[in-house]
Amino acid sequence: MNRSNTIFRDVALCLVFFTRLPLPVIDFRERKLADAIWAAPIVGLVVAILGAVAYAIAARFGVAAGPAAALALAAMIVATGCLHEDGLSDIADGFGGGRTRERKLEIMHDSRIGAYGAAALGLSLLIRWSVLSQLAGPGEVLAALVAAHCASRATFGAFLRQLPPARDDGLSATIGIVSSQTATISLALGAAALLFLGIGAAVAAIVLLGLIFLAFKAFCRAQIGGHTGDAAGALQQFGEIAVLLVASVSLS
Repeated sequence: MNRSNTIFRDVALCLVFFTRLPLPVIDFRERKLADAIWAAPIVGLVVAILGAVAYAIAARFGVAAGPAAALALAAMIVATGCLHEDGLSDIADGFGGGRTRERKLEIMHDSRIGAYGAAALGLSLLIRWSVLSQLAGPGEVLAALVAAHCASRATFGAFLRQLPPARDDGLSATIGIVSSQTATISLALGAAALLFLGIGAAVAAIVLLGLIFLAFKAFCRAQIGGHTGDAAGALQQFGEIAVLLVASVSLS
């Protein structure tokens, strides 16, 4: 397999896994998610563009900033199938409602949403909407969304590499081993996307994302002994919110 085909298949694999976008059937030739996870920021770019287009179309027809921001969020949520939002709510319910490691994992596996999960999901949507609704226009919304969605997904590889799976079965135990090179490429792509906010804001966002990463990694290790797909989703939500908050300062 030549390099260009490998890149194409890795991007497609991440799009299939992290979104609900209709894609043609592709032969991944036994490529695992661990091999392709470097392309997660590219998925973020696609999702961000969809959200920015929804905002721009709404603004073009005279829709106010608040509803336009809500439509942008709706477009991105539909595109991803609430994948990361589901992870955030499961983590909130599990970590908030379980006393033992086993009970936390059991709650996280339950498809029902509890009070902790509902509150976390509501706050996530509220913060993201409030930032987007206060930005000056479609150009600023595009810059904020590209930075936030690419950078928040760039930490997936490092997170999955630095923590063991918390379960013996399930997604986290079957994705494979992420190499240091794969994790580094992903981080580099995420850092590059932050330049949409300006150099100073990009540095601030990198520091903030690094602190969130280290704190959440330690928290997951203490709570459940490793990573799960839900934990990766929650990390994405924390990262997206953090970058959007930086954008609210740098782009306003």
